[in-house]
Amino acid sequence: MASQIDITDDDLRFEEEVLREPYKLKGWLRYIDHKRASNSGGGRSATVLFERALKRLPGSYKLWKQYLEHRLSLLQTKNAALCHEDYRRVNLCFERALLLLHKMPRIWIMYTGLMTRQPDVSAARRVFDRALRALPVTQHHRVWPSYLRFARRVGGIVAERVYARYVQMWPDRAEEFIAWCVAQGRWAEASRRLIVEIDSGRGGSAWRRLAQIMRAQPEAVAELRVEAILRDGIARGRGAGELWAALAAHFVARGLVEQARDIYEEAVVKVDSVKDFAMVFDAYAAFEEAGVAAALESEAERVAKGKAGDLMMDLKLLRLERLMDRRPFLASDVVLRQNPHSVAAWLKRVSLWREKNDEARIVETFEDAVLRVVPAKASGGSVAELWLAYAEYFGASNRAKEYRDVMDRAVAAPLGSKEELVDLYVAYAESELKGGNIESARRVLTRATAHTAKSLRVWALLIDLEEGAGSVAATRAAYDRVLELRIATPQTIVDYAQFLEDHSFFEDSFRVFERGISVFGYPVAIDLWNVYLARFVKRYAGEKLERTRDLFEQALSGCPAAYAQSIFLAYGRVEEEYGLARRALRVYERATQGVAREKKLEMFKYYAAKTAELLGLPATRAVYERGIAELGDKDAVALVLDYAKTECRLAEIDRARALYQYAAPMGVDMWAVWHEFEVQHGNEDTFKEMLRVKRSVQAKFNTDPKRLAALEVEKQAQRAAALAAMQVDDSAPGPANPDALDIDDDDL
Repeated sequence: MASQIDITDDDLRFEEEVLREPYKLKGWLRYIDHKRASNSGGGRSATVLFERALKRLPGSYKLWKQYLEHRLSLLQTKNAALCHEDYRRVNLCFERALLLLHKMPRIWIMYTGLMTRQPDVSAARRVFDRALRALPVTQHHRVWPSYLRFARRVGGIVAERVYARYVQMWPDRAEEFIAWCVAQGRWAEASRRLIVEIDSGRGGSAWRRLAQIMRAQPEAVAELRVEAILRDGIARGRGAGELWAALAAHFVARGLVEQARDIYEEAVVKVDSVKDFAMVFDAYAAFEEAGVAAALESEAERVAKGKAGDLMMDLKLLRLERLMDRRPFLASDVVLRQNPHSVAAWLKRVSLWREKNDEARIVETFEDAVLRVVPAKASGGSVAELWLAYAEYFGASNRAKEYRDVMDRAVAAPLGSKEELVDLYVAYAESELKGGNIESARRVLTRATAHTAKSLRVWALLIDLEEGAGSVAATRAAYDRVLELRIATPQTIVDYAQFLEDHSFFEDSFRVFERGISVFGYPVAIDLWNVYLARFVKRYAGEKLERTRDLFEQALSGCPAAYAQSIFLAYGRVEEEYGLARRALRVYERATQGVAREKKLEMFKYYAAKTAELLGLPATRAVYERGIAELGDKDAVALVLDYAKTECRLAEIDRARALYQYAAPMGVDMWAVWHEFEVQHGNEDTFKEMLRVKRSVQAKFNTDPKRLAALEVEKQAQRAAALAAMQVDDSAPGPANPDALDIDDDDL
């Protein structure tokens, strides 16, 4: 081998090394690198050295890899078609390498890359197949990208078969195969792959894409069972609207117009969502419009040729018009298929038939509605609304017998709640009253009280009926029954008492109030007490004063302080009008103790005003003084100001000023009032005294941070000045002490 290459003096040391240690890889690599760096002999010297090394080390992956890369680099500038022999030699090198290194994916990748540069497609495909068979599955992902690029470049049946194997290995990557089929126009294969994806559960949007292919390429997918496939998708509920439209369009594309129309008719009565219906109906309308347009063109051609027209044009127009008229009803059918318990949808359907004025259809729709709607599942309204609408249809045309038949069926039918039954009975009775059938209304309400005994609405309507057209005894019986059932409201108590009072049953009306008060607690009872006491006083005035007082005392005995004020005031007014002034004032005095804390100031002012009215101004002093002692500072100041005004009215200026001075330390801003008082009634000394008090109070209650800081600075300055004065006093010589001893340091 040494005679085949030129060995220079620089090569001797490398040649000696490989001869000395022929099985050492590093020596060969250093020798090869040296030759390639010196570039002597072109690439032939390196090739010879690689061959010599591989004879010694035939299983070295590193050596084979560098050798093959070297041989490939020599082919970079050569055309595979013109230099076929050179490429064949390199192919043989790869085959030799793979005899021992067939598990090395890098060798296969290099080999397949070389084969794809050569014009022999079959040989390249066989090399790819050998690589996939030789390598473990975990290494296949390194081969497939280049294999797929090669297949896409070749195309045709080769690419289809390669992609089929690829998808068999990685089913989740079938989308690449489908996209390639669509791009290449291989519609049948794309459809088959989409069906496989659908069956495997990885479809996603596969149904929509399959429908689009079958709609647009009917001839290409003729070998498939298109109708069976699409109907299977419809049965699965996957985009039913688009699948129906695709099935019909498939028949249209094949020229089967009548079959397409049958498909559309079947679709509009089977889809169960508004979205699908809109899609199918729009496609159906476009189909019929296309038929009308074609008929127009045919008619124009016949007229141009002077031939008589036919009826096909009129038939197609009639079909289109009828389809448009059916649209609201078809949409209503869809909504009801989606939710047969929708009350609003049923009422909407009734309104559609009313527009057509078809009574038979209206009644049929109402019957279907009340039969199919389950009360517990009703939505968009209640079953009672359906029955009422059904009955009102007959009531609007004054068909009383049919109205009563429907309402009698309604109150006996199952409903969602007791309130719905109450609504039906109330509407039934009101309708009878509207028609002037008092006895019928009474019978209806009597039945209602038996079925809905706890419904106040029914009893209230019955009471109104008895008050207006019945007897007093019947009305009282109805009211008493309401009280026995304990469903009465405070207004019911007041109305019952008023009814008895209007018929001169005064004592009975008072007993009704007492029953109501015993039933209702506070705060409701306070309103009943106020009405009761007002009517009792109005009825008897001062005739039964002791009984009146007993009633007021009874009202106050259990009344919370928060609600007692109105009763105290009414009690006091009764004593003023029919009793004694002293007793009235004692009531007001009790009121100042018996009302809530926040109302005590108001009550003391009222007490003082009544005292001044009944006994004169001087008598109010005791009231004011007691109030000031009992109230808090804020309320007490308000009372002090009123007290001071009273003293001014009595010309007691000094007493008024003393009151202002008393209220000043309470911390409430009343300086404007005191200032006005001193301007009117004071002098310079009293005004200065007012200012002095104001400053002292403001200093005491001032919480302004700036003011507090200034005061603190002033205090610190005063303390500093005092300390300085003390230091000066300590440094000044004091008076001479005659008893002091004069001792020098030398004497010690």
